[in-house]
Amino acid sequence: MSENLPAGAPAAGLSGVPPRDAGGAGTPPVRRGGAVRRLLRNPLGAFSAAVLLLLVAAVALAPLLAPQDPSASSLGDAFTGPGGGHPLGTDSAGRDILSRLLHGGRNTLGGALIALGIALALGVPSGLYAGYRGGRFDSAANWVVNLVMALPAMVVLLASRAILGPNVWALMTVLGVLAAPSFFRLVRGIVAGVRKELYVDAAKVSGLSDARIVARHILTVVRGPVIIQVALVAGIAIGLQAGLEFLGIGSGSAPTWGAMLNEAFQNIQREPLLMLWPGLALGLTNAALVLLAGALRDGLEDRAGRPAAPRRAARRHGGGTVPAVTAAHCPGRAERSGLLSVRGLTVAYARPDGGDKEVVHGVDLDVRAGEIVGLVGESGSGKTQTAFAVLGILPEGGRIAGGSITVKGQEVVGLPERARRGLRGGTVAYVPQEPMSNLDPAFTIGSQLTEPMRHVLGLSRREAARRAVDLLRLVEIPRPEHVLRLYPHEISGGMAQRVLIAGAMSCDPELLIADEPTTALDVRVQAEILDLLRRLQKDRGLGVLLVTHDLGVVADLCDRVAVMSAGRIVETGTTERVLRAPEDPYTRTLLGAVLDQAPARSPWQPREARSATA
Repeated sequence: MSENLPAGAPAAGLSGVPPRDAGGAGTPPVRRGGAVRRLLRNPLGAFSAAVLLLLVAAVALAPLLAPQDPSASSLGDAFTGPGGGHPLGTDSAGRDILSRLLHGGRNTLGGALIALGIALALGVPSGLYAGYRGGRFDSAANWVVNLVMALPAMVVLLASRAILGPNVWALMTVLGVLAAPSFFRLVRGIVAGVRKELYVDAAKVSGLSDARIVARHILTVVRGPVIIQVALVAGIAIGLQAGLEFLGIGSGSAPTWGAMLNEAFQNIQREPLLMLWPGLALGLTNAALVLLAGALRDGLEDRAGRPAAPRRAARRHGGGTVPAVTAAHCPGRAERSGLLSVRGLTVAYARPDGGDKEVVHGVDLDVRAGEIVGLVGESGSGKTQTAFAVLGILPEGGRIAGGSITVKGQEVVGLPERARRGLRGGTVAYVPQEPMSNLDPAFTIGSQLTEPMRHVLGLSRREAARRAVDLLRLVEIPRPEHVLRLYPHEISGGMAQRVLIAGAMSCDPELLIADEPTTALDVRVQAEILDLLRRLQKDRGLGVLLVTHDLGVVADLCDRVAVMSAGRIVETGTTERVLRAPEDPYTRTLLGAVLDQAPARSPWQPREARSATA
């Protein structure tokens, strides 16, 4: 059994890892810069930013730049062409077009800014909360959003004008409320998908609060689409306001670009040039907004010279909180361990047609300090669900339906999320089975290692950075200072697994739950990771719960083993006893499936040769 990973075989150190696993070797240097620098290097981004900045500056400085009062009229100067004191000419009332264009921009852009601000303030926070938390708020918010989106915006604005009067600011406030659902739906949809990412669960297990996870891991994914939506909503607000003014349903005599279009349209036969200036201002503003938003989005997302799109894992789970359950201690069973003790654990999931489906049935399990316990079984036996129940990160719809879980003597079933969060990272740590999916692609390795230490241990940024370097050395990663500056896509799977182990050890936990920590790695790197776990367990007196289906790993690493089948523990004992003298038929079946004693296949031969041999 131990031939797969011999207990006595020397595990290769990281110094012997091939160059691909050295994190920096083989990866060409990538020029990084800030988002502003990348924006300015983009020709369209730089041009659109310059145009928009020029428009906003001219509008903001209208009292200084305008040659005349925008309302001052002189019928004798009506329809005067460009020249003299009127650089762009005059309109039908003899008013200076440049002055009205500059002052009109203040009203038009100011109204759009009000609508955009209200839409963002209402839509983004509610979308974040509904997407991340779900539940009744999500249902109620969706109902309200559907109702608002069913209302015809132009009809509502016309009715509001009749009730509130010709006040452009009031109309833009109403428009902001009508535009908020677009932000809500966009943000909620993205957050509902991102919250199931494994790196979000990893952040929860490291002890970060929900607010910190949203601010750090969720907003980085949301910001790109929100930037694009901001440009679209701002353009719609500018267009709707101009449309209302063009129809004469505006703020009366106050200069706006829409009112200027209205007047130009009435005199298009006599002076068609009047249509050019407000139309050009509206077109340039909207085009610059869209181009700038696209360039800014690209600059923010291109963090390391190439896109770092989130990698979605094949296995997903959400982060629903564990409902409060009365934890009944189970008398008559073995004495409970002081580190981790599970008694009568039952995990159930809600069925779509009502009722519950149990996936874990009455599990008893203990892990003592300094002990490695293997939880072994085939896929679907309930191993990972048991580990998730201990961590409090059961997938959405899952709940602990019965039993008791104690960590250092503290009952955690039914424990409030805030109290449970205090156990994660500092007392209980987690090493997942898919390293690349548990690292946020938007942040560097150093950023992801230091954040839990700053939050849980209260370290300063500099202290956390020094500790992160020490942790990478602890897990035998070469050139740790360089690795801290890399992004997840710039390192290999083996190095990513070592990074996750370093992150799990960052807050000095007493219990480490490792869920298939070597599944995605090649044989040589597996041996190194197992050697690393063994050394950490001995040096720090860790209790380790190792979830695996590999009996070779169990034979090499574990002190005791619990065999799980169909959601139940069918056999428990020392590793030597269970592997040499299994009592349960299922355990014997697992051992019989190992191919160590199977004869090797004969070499392949063409059909003609096989026929001749026969």
